[in-house]
Formats: sequence, C-alpha cells, structure tokens
Amino acid sequence: MISGAFIFVAATYLVMLVAFRLSHWRVFHVTVMATIMLIDMLIPVYLVFTRDWYLRLIKQEEIFSFMIWMHVILVLALYALYLLQIPAGRRLLRGEEGIRPDHRAQGIGILIVRGLVILSAALLIEPATPPPV
Repeated sequence: MISGAFIFVAATYLVMLVAFRLSHWRVFHVTVMATIMLIDMLIPVYLVFTRDWYLRLIKQEEIFSFMIWMHVILVLALYALYLLQIPAGRRLLRGEEGIRPDHRAQGIGILIVRGLVILSAALLIEPATPPPV
C-alpha cells in the first residue's frame, strides 16, 4: 500500500515539473516553486510527529542502514541546492539576466535530486503490518 504522504510528495513533484516547464509564467513559477520548497522543509516535521522514529531508527537499528544515510544525504543536498537557488531567483527577479544559466542549471539539479529523494523515500516506506488472522 502506498503512503498518503508519498502520493502527496509525488504529486508536488509533478506540479514542480510543470512549473519548471512554464517558467515564463513568472508568477505561477515563483509561487509554485516557493510553496514546494516550503513543503519540503516542513515534511520532516510532519514525519517526526506522525511516525515512531525512535522505534524504527534505534530499536530496529535502522540508523545503521545505508539506505537511511543515503536518503539523509540526498535531503541535505536538496536543501543546499535550495539555499543556492533562492538568491539566484531573487537576482533574476531584479533583472540580472546574467544569472539565468546558473539558475536554470540549479533548477535542473533540484529536479534530479528531488526525484532521487522521493525515490529513496519510497524505498524506505515501512509496509503496514496486517492484522493477525
């Protein structure tokens, strides 16, 4: 069974792809991208409040899992790209056209890394245990 959070994040990825493609619609592009960045920053908070992380990471010893660490590193890389992208986008909005190639390259990097973050999260979804028969 696919998690509701995963479906939501996958849907935001599709919206992000559309906003990337429609970057000439500046208001739509900026609004969607900023909203998705904010959502990505709040997802860890949501997961902490809705999942039993102590059980999964400590008691089940998944803290030593390569997959967990790969996912964490990808998330940190995504956040680093966001930190680079925001000032580049602001400079572009101010009319500095010279930053456009960097902004586009960072945007492509964000799409790739965010796709990998979603994929690694999908691999980490713990299936619900069926009720005993």
